[in-house]
Amino acid sequence: MAGAPRFVPDTNVCLDLFVFDDPQCMSLLAAVDAGEVELVTRDDCRAEWLAVLEYPQLKLDEPQRMRAIELFGRYVLCMPWPAGGAGSFAKLPRCRDRDDQKFLELALQARAAALLTRDDELLYLARRTLRDGLFAILRPALWRLAIP
Repeated sequence: MAGAPRFVPDTNVCLDLFVFDDPQCMSLLAAVDAGEVELVTRDDCRAEWLAVLEYPQLKLDEPQRMRAIELFGRYVLCMPWPAGGAGSFAKLPRCRDRDDQKFLELALQARAAALLTRDDELLYLARRTLRDGLFAILRPALWRLAIP
């Protein structure tokens, strides 16, 4: 998969992919299986994912949680924290939801083609990240738009 375009799925997209089996996301998983693209994360994003799987409103039993964790581990590459630390993210726009800033940072760090999200506050920043030549921010069903 080396050299394949990278995509950063936020936590809700990971739920769509690995818990809800959203049909609109299945072409993305097929592309990962085929080595056409990579999904990437880092430890803080993965920690959020694991915490969300415990939310009672999801009503996941232990086998469902374990399946979601296994699929995430199979499909999503965990990257190390960058050597430059937070200072290397100075050119990023600020998301109003501070919890989502890490996904912008990861997309920049990973040189991702796109951050995949359904979050309106992240989608609002899409024009700016494109204008600044950083990465696309797209709804997950539109992931192919980020591949030239």
